[in-house]
Amino acid sequence: MNRNRYLTPLLLALTLALAATGAARAQSAPADPSASATAAAAAVEADWVDGEVRKVDAAQGRLTLRHGPLPQLSMPPMTMVFRVADPALLDGLQIGDAVRFTVERRTTGLTVTRIAPAAR
Repeated sequence: MNRNRYLTPLLLALTLALAATGAARAQSAPADPSASATAAAAAVEADWVDGEVRKVDAAQGRLTLRHGPLPQLSMPPMTMVFRVADPALLDGLQIGDAVRFTVERRTTGLTVTRIAPAAR
């Protein structure tokens, strides 16, 4: 039995499959690398939510915020208590401060991961 008779068509099929995969990747890759960076920056910006500080509980590492919608968590605007990822995030916050923040759902609960003064 001639092994080449079976090996040649198999190698040809494998070569064509790899070529098709490479062509598909090339077509799906953005032509402008800065376009994907811009899209990533827009996605990160979309995670920021406007809010107002209602209470700061540094001893418990918690922050009460009145906030706008949290679309990434399917939550409407409301006032609620959040944990903070780092107690240093609470430094300098005062009741009534307008802020922008990001929040993640973690096993310990909803957690503020970044916070900054809101532009007025």
